[in-house]
Amino acid sequence: MKEYDVVVIGGGSGSHIVDVALHHDLSVCLVEMDQLGGTCLNYGCIPTKMLTYPADLVSIKNKAISLGIDMEVNSIDFNYIMNRMRKKVNESVKRDMENARNIEGVDFYNSIAKFIDQRTLMVDGDEITGEKIFLATGARPLKPPIKGIDEVEVHTNETLLQITEKPESIIMIGGGYISIEFAHFFNSMGTDVTIIQRNKDLIPDMENEIKDILEKEYETKMNIHTNTEAIEIENKGDKKTVYATKNGEQKEFTANEILVATGRKSNADLLDLHNTSIETDEKGYIKVNKKMETTQPNVWALGDATGQHMFKHTANREARIAAENAFHQADLEMDYKAAPQAIFSNPQIASVGLTEKQAQQKHDILVGEARYNEVAKGEAMKEKTGYVKTIVKQETEEILGHHIIGPYAPILIQEIITIMDANGTIQNVFAPMHIHPALPEINQKPFTNLKPPQKEK
Repeated sequence: MKEYDVVVIGGGSGSHIVDVALHHDLSVCLVEMDQLGGTCLNYGCIPTKMLTYPADLVSIKNKAISLGIDMEVNSIDFNYIMNRMRKKVNESVKRDMENARNIEGVDFYNSIAKFIDQRTLMVDGDEITGEKIFLATGARPLKPPIKGIDEVEVHTNETLLQITEKPESIIMIGGGYISIEFAHFFNSMGTDVTIIQRNKDLIPDMENEIKDILEKEYETKMNIHTNTEAIEIENKGDKKTVYATKNGEQKEFTANEILVATGRKSNADLLDLHNTSIETDEKGYIKVNKKMETTQPNVWALGDATGQHMFKHTANREARIAAENAFHQADLEMDYKAAPQAIFSNPQIASVGLTEKQAQQKHDILVGEARYNEVAKGEAMKEKTGYVKTIVKQETEEILGHHIIGPYAPILIQEIITIMDANGTIQNVFAPMHIHPALPEINQKPFTNLKPPQKEK
């Protein structure tokens, strides 16, 4: 048996654990079943933003028309855009894999690890154990129980990145983050996009006004079908057909390609956790406390495998918390109150903290709203869609939530994230000077018209 000070399963945000362990001159075993970099580098943040940014540039032409500028996009090199994305990912993965194999003090396994008892794992025929074990195994696309889904070639967010020809049409089953971003990309490339969403809303966990604005914008350029459930998929000639129901009525949709993006599944089921005392919840995610400890001593878990907040930046913070507690006995706890999220759609979306509905269930609140065109820069941009909503705890003026849809939303929200992370209040929004006329002034605007909510939403 090979014995290590530290065993890390998962080479995404788990890589941070490796770095800290090496800094302490500890022996490390790193196991990654796929490619180093995790979902973010290989299938998520990095490749998709290399697609949505060109889509943003194409979309500028529509805004320009409203400002008296007639712009044309003469051609789009779809293959160049896709190849550039894949080249960047492949170069990064190759570099990371080579580094992992050559780092002194680290044994690297590119394989699946399975527990055979409480503290022993089997990897590539080797038995390994660690004084401290970290599980950062991530998640994978969840395949829904749709008839015919195994007989028809459909895409997940992973395989869609490998296509080499622009489809004339695509159906996206699911209306969450993945579909919303891919829809923006393919629509901008000239593909006919149809979204089939079982829920009554796109991005159902977002603030109500944000959802409404996004859906209205997408309906002007795509085929959006909410409250619609896909029940069967079949090949039809050289195309594919999705059969669905909406309010008891049968629907039929046909396209060249199909993306299935209806959720994620924790990879924890690959670890044979039944041989340990590590518990999972009803959906298969690893249970952890606020210190990122599992139900088994000296085993920590982080990232998508826990299902807490499935974003790279959150996983990175969880990794730091786990490392501090494991190596420095720091007794730190993970706090998600200022955990942000962003969707690089068109318009862009960013959110942090509670929605109005969530906040009303816990606190007496005040709500403020503003449109981008209420500040000088927003008016200069002739920005009619941009919208900001903030939720404040009435008694203490603590910021409970902040939500933005419009240009640069993921950038604009950062100052509110910083304030919330420091337990700040309204005063912290107004204390610093904001450049005039610049778009960040929009963050102050909803705090000037705070009112009690009209009713629970």
